[in-house]
Amino acid sequence: MARKKTIFMCRECGYETRKWMGRCPGCQAWNSVVEELVPDQSLESAFRPAGAGEIKRLGDIDSLKEERLCTGINELDRVLGGGAVPGSAVLVGGDPGIGKSTLLLQAALGLAGQGYSVVYVAGEESLQQIKMRSERIGQAQVPLLVLSETDYNRIADRLLDVLPQVVIVDSIQTVMKSELGSVPGSVVQVREVTASLVQLAKSGSITFFIVGHVTKEGNLAGPRLLEHMVDSVLYLEGERYHSFRILRGIKNRFGSTNDTGIFTMDGRGLIEVHNPSALFLEQRPRDAAGSVVVPTMEGSRPLMVEIQGLVTPSCFGGNPRRNSTGLDFNRVALLVAVLEKRAGFQLQSCDVFINVVGGVKIMEPAADLGVAMALASSSRDRPVPYRTMVVGEVGLTGEVRPVGRLEERLREGVKMGFNRCLVPRGNLAGGFTYETIRKDLDLAEVSTLAQALDFIE
Repeated sequence: MARKKTIFMCRECGYETRKWMGRCPGCQAWNSVVEELVPDQSLESAFRPAGAGEIKRLGDIDSLKEERLCTGINELDRVLGGGAVPGSAVLVGGDPGIGKSTLLLQAALGLAGQGYSVVYVAGEESLQQIKMRSERIGQAQVPLLVLSETDYNRIADRLLDVLPQVVIVDSIQTVMKSELGSVPGSVVQVREVTASLVQLAKSGSITFFIVGHVTKEGNLAGPRLLEHMVDSVLYLEGERYHSFRILRGIKNRFGSTNDTGIFTMDGRGLIEVHNPSALFLEQRPRDAAGSVVVPTMEGSRPLMVEIQGLVTPSCFGGNPRRNSTGLDFNRVALLVAVLEKRAGFQLQSCDVFINVVGGVKIMEPAADLGVAMALASSSRDRPVPYRTMVVGEVGLTGEVRPVGRLEERLREGVKMGFNRCLVPRGNLAGGFTYETIRKDLDLAEVSTLAQALDFIE
């Protein structure tokens, strides 16, 4: 009998090699290379969409009417571009305990409640545990079909018997093909099972929602090929000790990746937040030094967030502490250096702390001016006016640069009751006067960081 071929694969990134290595050349991870059996069926033959092998003129192909399956969760439908597309595969990732299974169970119950045929494949929980979670959500009587199975061949047989419209697989790391000979969750198993599920989705016009685990670095476990095989990739983010959850679209073949969904987690599951700005600002302290409100953009949605800064003399000697929560640490260190060099602040012997309230993570540089003013306010022990918001990118020479989509940010601030906003002069230099907004909001133009700091009381 011929000996089966083996290769070595990295569990983190999927890098393949013919010999074992202590460190993966692809992602530089240590002790992540494991031995795997080479499957008899190649990936290319496993993934064969419907209609493959036929050549047709583009004009002769029948157009499909774009129909969306609305899950009943508006925030999820927003991220998907208006709902799930039949025959698509959606990969949902996130940290353990963040709420991936709860979100997809709520989506499955919402779809089943509308009359769609939905199968929830549970590889990590028993049928009784799924029932218990549905009772906690309050939808235990919805006609949802549930299957507790981890063998792919048996799962495929059951699905072909039922022919559902939607299938949720929780999770892909627990499903295995016995003929591959490797353990569940291995690189080969995850890759081959995902390819087969995608093929099933395309050939049977079934919408698949697939739960994927993430590594300690926050990336989806398994080879990068997974994200290329599916049609959409969603990440559910949030801090473990905060109730807020943000659903981001990383990839979407049938819509934009600019939208985000915001939820809160409680005993009833994930609850949609329709006005997140009000929720983030409801406990904001009045006339507190170091507190600044910044209008940020989460995808296409404006969001008002509070940034708190604290500057205090270091009492322990040695190197002062620098800590940032919700903002890039290197960006905060850059702003501290600009404050010292361009504004004359003496922070080299002070501990500096920055926190974005509510567990929100800000990725855009439009929050630079707010961070700098929060630190300056705390250092001077003088508050920023309570109804003033701040937006702008700060350069290394201390200049304040324009930001995108200013009008949407300003309108969100007006809706939340703010009467003044510090804006970059470059945003108003292109002929945009914002006359309709100026009736309710005083726009204070600043071109340098020093000018903005003059507004601190």
